[in-house]
Amino acid sequence: MSAAWQRVEGQNPKGGLNAKGRASLRAEGQNIKPPVSKRAVSPVELRRQGSFLVRMGSSPGPLVKPNGDKTRLKLSLEAWNHSGDKASAVVKGRKLLDRYEKTKKK
Repeated sequence: MSAAWQRVEGQNPKGGLNAKGRASLRAEGQNIKPPVSKRAVSPVELRRQGSFLVRMGSSPGPLVKPNGDKTRLKLSLEAWNHSGDKASAVVKGRKLLDRYEKTKKK
């Protein structure tokens, strides 16, 4: 049987992974944390949310299935506090990473 993060029982229906899914990835040696689902404030949150949005906004695939349902990609973007399209996710992510770089220089 595959790991929980690869099955429905490890996936959050609202997007991303649930605690069981994250635990199964940790058991495989991954360092995974819950999504930054609010406005990023701290430098760590700026970096995490920014890199996630750039990475997922650049990934291939549609945001909506042919039947009109949201794909896992769209649900994940929403779980990370982004409701727009993929191009705007990349723009928002780069802005967050720029803000992170400015906080790092201080």
